[in-house]
Amino acid sequence: MTNIPSTYDKTDQLIATTLRMLAVDAIQEANSGHPGLPLGAADIATVLWTRFLKNNPSDPLWPDRDRFVLSAGHGSALLYALLHLSGYPLGLDEVKNFRQWGSRTAGHPEYEPDLGIEVTTGPLGQGISNAVGLALAEQWLAARFNKPDFPIVDHYTYVLAGDGDLMEGVSHEACSLAGHLSLSKLIVFFDDNSISIDGNTSLTRSTDVLKRFEAYGWQTLRADGHDMASIDEAIRAAHADAETEQPTIIACKTHIGYGSPGQDTAKVHGTPLGDEGLNATKEHFGWPTEPRFHIPEESKARFAEKASLGAEKQEQWKELLEKYRQEYPDLAAQWDAYVKGELPAGWEEALPDFSDSKPLATRATSGQVLDAIAPVLPTLLGGSADLTGSNKTKAKSQTPIAPDDFNGDYIHYGIREHGMGAIMNGLALHGLRPYGGTFLVFADYLRPTIRMAAMMGLPVIYIFSHDSIGLGEDGPTHQPVEQLASLRIIPNLLTLRPADGNETSQAWKAALERVDGPTALVLTRQGLPQVTPSDNDLIKGAYVLSEPKWVAPEIVLIATGSEVEIVLDAKAKLADEGIDARVVSMPSWELFDAQTDEYRLSVLPPDTPRLAIETGVSLGWSHYVGPDGAVIGLDRFGASAPYQTIYEEFGFTAENVVEKAKEILGK
Repeated sequence: MTNIPSTYDKTDQLIATTLRMLAVDAIQEANSGHPGLPLGAADIATVLWTRFLKNNPSDPLWPDRDRFVLSAGHGSALLYALLHLSGYPLGLDEVKNFRQWGSRTAGHPEYEPDLGIEVTTGPLGQGISNAVGLALAEQWLAARFNKPDFPIVDHYTYVLAGDGDLMEGVSHEACSLAGHLSLSKLIVFFDDNSISIDGNTSLTRSTDVLKRFEAYGWQTLRADGHDMASIDEAIRAAHADAETEQPTIIACKTHIGYGSPGQDTAKVHGTPLGDEGLNATKEHFGWPTEPRFHIPEESKARFAEKASLGAEKQEQWKELLEKYRQEYPDLAAQWDAYVKGELPAGWEEALPDFSDSKPLATRATSGQVLDAIAPVLPTLLGGSADLTGSNKTKAKSQTPIAPDDFNGDYIHYGIREHGMGAIMNGLALHGLRPYGGTFLVFADYLRPTIRMAAMMGLPVIYIFSHDSIGLGEDGPTHQPVEQLASLRIIPNLLTLRPADGNETSQAWKAALERVDGPTALVLTRQGLPQVTPSDNDLIKGAYVLSEPKWVAPEIVLIATGSEVEIVLDAKAKLADEGIDARVVSMPSWELFDAQTDEYRLSVLPPDTPRLAIETGVSLGWSHYVGPDGAVIGLDRFGASAPYQTIYEEFGFTAENVVEKAKEILGK
């Protein structure tokens, strides 16, 4: 047992000051950073990390640990101070190396769970919205694995968020859904200091933040952010309210830059204190001005006691888990697979073969793939932003999650694309395999979350249906033309545009076997014939689909998705005119670029002219067609008409491919 007192004493005040001084010393050493939040929120952090947070710094990946999300990621120096003092593997030299090349203490926290950093944050609104996904995952896992007397999933998600987080629209989307779903293990500390970069928040906001959250179905509390007993009381009330099934927001009234010459000013948000200001701040707190990075032994001792308590709690949990294995061996095996992130052995055998199927939209074949695989993938959690029927995202076996029932495996996100993306990131951070759907044109609405998933290496799957002018009559507002190119330029995002059912099946396989980044499945609304074999080489990004029978090709026709059908037809027409063509299906630029030079040259011989066709902007295709090739693309917005008419008017026809090919060949 530990000797941490139930009431707050001088050691707690010393800890808060230590956190403040470590943070501002690091910022001053770097001459870069944000001292305002660490100075203002250190008391909140002290209460949470010394009295409530269930963690074990010697095992940062303990599955039943509480999650802490610094949504106001600009205050990263506070997090690094906490991690160092708590005993995580973050040495003082790393704190001193704040914001420098090669440092693990970046300007904004970067996802590194082995270090205790649960989420990459900084873009405001993302962290709190990821936390909704983390809390949702906890409740979902608890519904699946917990049994009477065996609460093996029983932890909280805590968030420290600022005014800016709560202004961002994504926080409205995610927190509204959190209230609807009654995510009672989610607790948000609102660092209520009324300051943003431009000045007082009264410049831009008249909102009563707590009334907004009350309307969302949250419990709303207030605390003095510089009174530890007040903060403690609010957290205990939040824990008690977990029984009434509401998430909680605690508005902690604080002073930004507390104790510094810049207290309560916008400047202290993101400007180092300077040597004079740093010394004045230390004098205010009775702290020695030298040496920098001073850590009193009392602070270390209190955190060591807390670490010991965390290790003790984890040992108790492990004992509970061993008894659980004896009582529920099948569930325990599923739990182990979840913790390891493993897919069930042989799951891919469920993937359907579409070789003998009638023409189908790839959104429909994707839906059939889901029907086949959802029953054999226990951690697959689906959803859609109010387009379930259009995206074909709900498998027949899936049932919706509801506020009073988390046994389902499908989420109705509502018309909240941005929130959906952020929540899926939280689900993936907790080890689940989320996918969510919307129209491709609305990928722009969740783009910041795609970027964050790619940065964190999260295996999130996006189903983007209605992928082109093939959408038809809904017109250019709903017809994506630039979205494919915009997705392809995001580092570490795998973009797949399958040509038919068999490529769709293989696309799902590629997405689910990927563990180090997100995948976008780009799917058609219109029906397509089945033109590829079930054992196609989608995983290579591009492959030869059709060759001339007897001679080497005179030209290579390259296409993705729905345009593969067109170039196959064009190949036949060219053959009728005595021109031999090769057809290459290229569902993924990224996968093709990852192949060996030898393979890529075998598919796209450098001495053979090339013609690419895709119903999107031509940007980027020059890399594949070369200086002597050509692209049939769409470098303008679409039009409203039946899709067959649009394809013909814009030249996406076999006849136009034939003419362009002949132009290239000079025939």
